[in-house]
Amino acid sequence: MCDVPSFLPSPFKSDSLEAFTTTMAIHHQLHSSILKRFSFTTLIFLFFFLFIFSFHSFLHTNPNKQPPQLSNTTKLDYQEIFLSLASNDTVSQYHRALTLHPHLAGTPGSHHVTDSIRAHFQTLGLETKTAEYEVLLSYPRRVSLTAHFSEVERKEYNEVEDTRVVRPYHAYAPSGTALGPAAYVNLGREEDYNGLAGVGVNVSGCVVVVRRGGAVSRGDLVRKAAEKGAVAVLTFTEGAGEGVERGTVMKGVGDPLSPGWGSVLGTERLGRGDVEVVTRFPKIPSMPVSLETALSILKSLEGNQVPLSWRDHTAKIGVHRVGPGPTLLNFSYQGEEKMATISDVFAVIKGLEEPDRYVLLGNHRDAWTYGAVDPNSGTAALLDVARRYAYLMGLGWRPRRTIILCSWDAEEFGMIGSTEWVEENIMNLGSKAIAYLNVDCAAQGPGIFPSATPQLDDLLIDITKKVKDPDVEGMTVYEEWTTRNKGINIQRLNGVDSDFAPFLQYAGVPSLDIYFGKDFPVYHTAFDSYDWMINHGDPLFHRHVAVAGLWGLLALRLADDPILPFNYCSYATQLQVYTDTLSRMLEGRVSVVPITNSIQHLLLAAKEVQEEAKSLRRNTSLSDLSMLKERILNDRLMLAERGLVDADGLLGNKWFKHLVYGPSNNHDTELSQFPSIANAISQTKTSEDVATIQHEIWRVARAIQRAADVLRGDLS
Repeated sequence: MCDVPSFLPSPFKSDSLEAFTTTMAIHHQLHSSILKRFSFTTLIFLFFFLFIFSFHSFLHTNPNKQPPQLSNTTKLDYQEIFLSLASNDTVSQYHRALTLHPHLAGTPGSHHVTDSIRAHFQTLGLETKTAEYEVLLSYPRRVSLTAHFSEVERKEYNEVEDTRVVRPYHAYAPSGTALGPAAYVNLGREEDYNGLAGVGVNVSGCVVVVRRGGAVSRGDLVRKAAEKGAVAVLTFTEGAGEGVERGTVMKGVGDPLSPGWGSVLGTERLGRGDVEVVTRFPKIPSMPVSLETALSILKSLEGNQVPLSWRDHTAKIGVHRVGPGPTLLNFSYQGEEKMATISDVFAVIKGLEEPDRYVLLGNHRDAWTYGAVDPNSGTAALLDVARRYAYLMGLGWRPRRTIILCSWDAEEFGMIGSTEWVEENIMNLGSKAIAYLNVDCAAQGPGIFPSATPQLDDLLIDITKKVKDPDVEGMTVYEEWTTRNKGINIQRLNGVDSDFAPFLQYAGVPSLDIYFGKDFPVYHTAFDSYDWMINHGDPLFHRHVAVAGLWGLLALRLADDPILPFNYCSYATQLQVYTDTLSRMLEGRVSVVPITNSIQHLLLAAKEVQEEAKSLRRNTSLSDLSMLKERILNDRLMLAERGLVDADGLLGNKWFKHLVYGPSNNHDTELSQFPSIANAISQTKTSEDVATIQHEIWRVARAIQRAADVLRGDLS
């Protein structure tokens, strides 16, 4: 059972009468339900108790009051207190206030949510900071799509779901008009175009229709279509019902006009026509359409039958021909690019003993529409973690290391807010950041789905054993997770899916991402609303509470454990798995021995570090020398991940620096890790041309050796 609402002052103040009355109605219902349960005498006693308790908490949150030195036992007690503060009613209130209005980055609705987050942190008495950036954003102005099924039959499509939200569009799609026969290209991968070629279909001059759902990003779908000669692209998503999935088609992350440096006011900016900027955007226009629109077009196609490998799926949706035509599509898109000010908001809880070491928890708050799942299920959890931390501070708790709660802006356009901040603060993060813990879509369905860099695996597993599962009575998150998967299944952070990307793939900071539920049908549509959440995603907000518990406990351990709970033996084991996959792919054409040798060095160093950590934990002395030894070991544990980044970046994608985890340009490869090697393999034209692959293997080997050297801590 969760607690009744804490009745903390709401930081959300709505400008509109509708928002105000809705919020007041929620509070009225909550108060009414409680009044039914308690007598008047009981209420008087409760209010008197709350008054005394609030006054007591106020005294303890006095920033001038120095907390006592805390023992390890007391730290563990605070973790239990943190979990006991769970309140699904409180999280529900946060979530409702966040999702009352659309809040696309750069719009007044987004600015309102920014102010609300800042006010929440300040109301809790937390040190609050804001970082502002001027960035290039993209919005739609006019869109039209007409299908000419014959000389006399035509249909105009108007993809408007909700007049209060931005109409469906692809951010950074170029303006343009296209007229051409429709053609279906399945998932838009190279293998799909090869399948079409096999049945004699050429899509040059066509408006192609692409089904979203593969590993290929929206932008790469459009770029691949342009490469094949298409003049425009329509994308659709199955399972979205009447919804239409918005999204960005920009390549890479961050402000396109300031690649590699923070886009602060007055900084250097590249011109819109600069080659480095132009290459980040597709050359042909595109737009998303609903499943209904897509099927009405696809079912009208004639020409060749769909390739054999597609038929299991196309039979389910009633599509049997791929075109081109005879249906002609007349498509026009006019967009608007403009500079906008975005704001990242932070709450800082300074560490008592190591204030220059940072544990970061991050979530973006901007949304294409109402953002009930993406991202404000995570935002509500972040606000709740902040509330619980503030309560602990009122009891005298201070973390050993600094905890920073991060609320990012403009993630939906390409992780812009987080990327700009990481680029601006790269030196401090590179030398001081312990870990970055990301939550985006916190609650979209049942079951936990975590992703992490491997040295965090053991910590993650331990924390899941301490939090109750939100869906299965009597089970912990760990028990439900391992039962469902028949073991432990931790994914890795290979994709550019959320705000962990700049931290891990650019700065080399150990990272983690957690959420409940694998997919949700209203992704990036106008139906990603509070109503969908209370009817489908998390009706009782128990999953939100579980995420907040996991997230907050992970940070408490990383902030308070005297020796960082990192295990690089897990990392070495995973690297060997990736190397085995690579070796099978190469079939002996290129040697992977350099990587294997480096992994052995890393494993040996990791085992030595484990023994060193055990020895330090057995030593209960609080002498300066003992504390210095802990600090030195912790720095090696923190910095080892940085060894895996390379200043030259990935082959074909130089902004991304991490040679183990990052985006590959080869979407058809079975090699999910080692992205630069995967890119080299995809560029190799003949079996004899292997010099580039071998070079990339050596680069990875040197990176792993650097990580091993950092762990060992000695010069060669």
